[in-house]
Amino acid sequence: MIDRARLVQPRLSWPARYLLRLKRKYLLWRARKAAKQLTVLKDCTAAINASSLLCFATMRNERQRLPYYLEHYRRLGITQFLIVDNDSDDGTREYLLDQPDVSLWTTDAPYRGSRFGVDWLTGLQHRYGRGIWCLTADADEILIYPEWQGRDLHALTAWLDEQGQRAFGAMMLDMYPKGSLGGQPQANAITPFDTLRWFDADAYTWDYKKRYGQISIRGGPRKRVFFQDEPDHAPHLHKTPLVRWARGDVYVSSTHTLLPRYLNAVFDARLECPTGVLLHTKFLDEVIAKSEEEKVRRQHFTYVERYERYYDEIIAAPDLWCDASQRYANAQQLEQLGLMRRGAWP
Repeated sequence: MIDRARLVQPRLSWPARYLLRLKRKYLLWRARKAAKQLTVLKDCTAAINASSLLCFATMRNERQRLPYYLEHYRRLGITQFLIVDNDSDDGTREYLLDQPDVSLWTTDAPYRGSRFGVDWLTGLQHRYGRGIWCLTADADEILIYPEWQGRDLHALTAWLDEQGQRAFGAMMLDMYPKGSLGGQPQANAITPFDTLRWFDADAYTWDYKKRYGQISIRGGPRKRVFFQDEPDHAPHLHKTPLVRWARGDVYVSSTHTLLPRYLNAVFDARLECPTGVLLHTKFLDEVIAKSEEEKVRRQHFTYVERYERYYDEIIAAPDLWCDASQRYANAQQLEQLGLMRRGAWP
């Protein structure tokens, strides 16, 4: 099958293509090396087959989010979760071991040294995911898309296969409470969105990046509040979380960028493919304590010095809500706002 995305990507010069091939080989070598850092605790992978839908994640201390995360993706049709636990001590590992559809590996190796878990997951994706649709989603990322409540990922991926498209894009949308961060306890809430009810509806920038052929999206409350003086340091919000994995595929930067580069064309309207939204639940009440810990661990950013002030400002528990904030209602709302699109998906 020839991916239609190849047809819309501008061609790079021969030297540029050669350098990207070298980079891909290097990243695949890193993944093989990082796989040796993993110890398997529970292996259910014998049940994987060509019709499986797999979810990959690296986690550390995510016990609070796990019930809703697993329930949501099971409802979307995920058949097995392949999770790397990075030295949790809050019950995350024990909870995952009790789940019938979770294969679990553990490591105490540095998260930053594995390219923030990407190297570990790439090794697993190449071992278990070739030829299979693979979703990569952190514990604080909840994927939705047009019609998601009535049409699961089996329906979506079957349609993408028919269109000759083996990647699916989603914009990360930061959800936040009204009031100071940490001021609304999550313990008695049923879903993260009982407290994280608000989002920024506009003021996002979309910039095309030729090297990897992706559209870079920035904006939202993190740019508005924490990086208003340094907008180029604000987090990227474009992601390609869902891929029919093939030999040689590799994420370059989190799930923001892939090689081969044509897989990054997921936001190109000429393909008429739907896009989704990753509802980002980073700002639950635990974000204060986690930020205090991560400021000391220094494991979450490549250029950690840039983000010292970022952690300090989160720890100060600001209110991210503003007069332009919109209350989340449903996927149709996000589609009408242009934050995700239906494309030609009927």
